[in-house]
Amino acid sequence: MDSKVIDLKKNVFELCNEYPELKNLLAQVGFRDITKPGMLATAGRFMTLPKGANAKKIDFGKVKQSLMDHGYQIKE
Repeated sequence: MDSKVIDLKKNVFELCNEYPELKNLLAQVGFRDITKPGMLATAGRFMTLPKGANAKKIDFGKVKQSLMDHGYQIKE
């Protein structure tokens, strides 16, 4: 099985194109706006996960842990 690597330098749009299931996972950890039509294609193109977590006041440690719990590796 290929490992799923989340490159924190990539924007959310790129990551969700690479891993379509990521959108729902991110919505569960607090990025609720990601499911709004057009939001991923606009804000997602310039927002990275760390920037988004900071903007939304989401604990990035929890985001990383959730990603790892779902089989993703984090590339800082």
